[in-house]
Amino acid sequence: MLALAGGAAATLPLGGCGAGAPEVRGGGGGGGAGTVSVYWNAGHDYAAYRAAVAAFEKEHGVTVRMQKYQWPDMRTRILTDFASGNVPDLVEEPGGWTQEFALSGDVLSLQDRLDADGARMGYPDDWQPAAVRHNEHRGETYGIQLHQTCSLLLYNKAMFRRARVAPPTTWEEVVRVGRRLTTGDVFGIALNQDQSYAWPWLLQNGVRLYDPESRALLAPRAAAVEALRFQADLVHEHEVSAVPTPGTDYSGPQKLLSAERTAMILSGPWDLEPIRKSSPDLELGVAQVPRRRRRSTVLAGTSVFIPAKARHPDLAWDLVKRLTTLRTETAVTEKEGMLMPRRSWTSQPVVRDDPVTKAFAEGLTYAEDPYRGAYLTGRYGELSVDLFRNLYQGVVMQRRPVEEAYDEYVSAGRKLIRG
Repeated sequence: MLALAGGAAATLPLGGCGAGAPEVRGGGGGGGAGTVSVYWNAGHDYAAYRAAVAAFEKEHGVTVRMQKYQWPDMRTRILTDFASGNVPDLVEEPGGWTQEFALSGDVLSLQDRLDADGARMGYPDDWQPAAVRHNEHRGETYGIQLHQTCSLLLYNKAMFRRARVAPPTTWEEVVRVGRRLTTGDVFGIALNQDQSYAWPWLLQNGVRLYDPESRALLAPRAAAVEALRFQADLVHEHEVSAVPTPGTDYSGPQKLLSAERTAMILSGPWDLEPIRKSSPDLELGVAQVPRRRRRSTVLAGTSVFIPAKARHPDLAWDLVKRLTTLRTETAVTEKEGMLMPRRSWTSQPVVRDDPVTKAFAEGLTYAEDPYRGAYLTGRYGELSVDLFRNLYQGVVMQRRPVEEAYDEYVSAGRKLIRG
């Protein structure tokens, strides 16, 4: 089965080779002959994807070896694989890796395959323009968007009613409402240890990771410092959030919300099904994010790419097509609440008729990619993950002086970009 502990691999051999199946060559990425190796996010083990994989295995007479990782662990693994040349056949990535690794020559261009199959897939016409641009490099497509999501405010309606407060619409209200909701060992809000969750606040203050025209990093400086300090103050000054727990798992705040240990979190549709499963009686609300200088949130989502040295690129491409059909997208949304990149997805009843999905669809109208411009520096990973993690966790979790941590980040980032 697909479900595994992080980093472990699963194989499910099924017989019956379909007519016209791509030829199976020797194994790669840890797989043997007749094995298609896939790296997948640990939180995306969805029934609709398992069904697509099972049908793929049955038709082609192959085994899919699915290895599941949290994003930081996957990045470490894929960088090692690129260096050794022993790569998987297909990789799900959290956004940005496709362009980054296309620049380094480690990702296969899909342009020839899209020229042949794009019309039948509805690509690019049925994909949101941002999803197409996100996976292009120098005029060619290197990845296909799998999910297109954003972060909104998830909250416990019952806790808000008891405190007689409404979802906050400004940063000032976040503090005021958070104080009303914080009592004993229950906090008003839970910040995430994952550095990417800092970006809604930064975007609301007009901050970008990198501006290729001015070459400014994490600018404007004053706005970035203010947004980082605001998050640190939620923990250390206002004490409306617990100190985030170190680790590589982003699900900590979701677990606190499910356990009614916090009243609200900033998160996305990936947390909806875990909340429903662990706390079926929790009355979950979804609200738009608060404003500062503007209303904004992170435009996120995952893509899939085929490494340039994949042993089974044709099989991997067939699996991509199966995983991204409208039918599969709709099934994942219906069961898991995940948002999708197809235009036609927005007109499906599961989107139109569900208030939660509809709220996220509204969020997508003002969501932004904070990393635009940084991908082609060739240092996107270090700038957005490694260095930025040190900055965010240092300020929010370790209470480092904000200006000092910010200046250290910018100095190190500029050195990286200069090479």
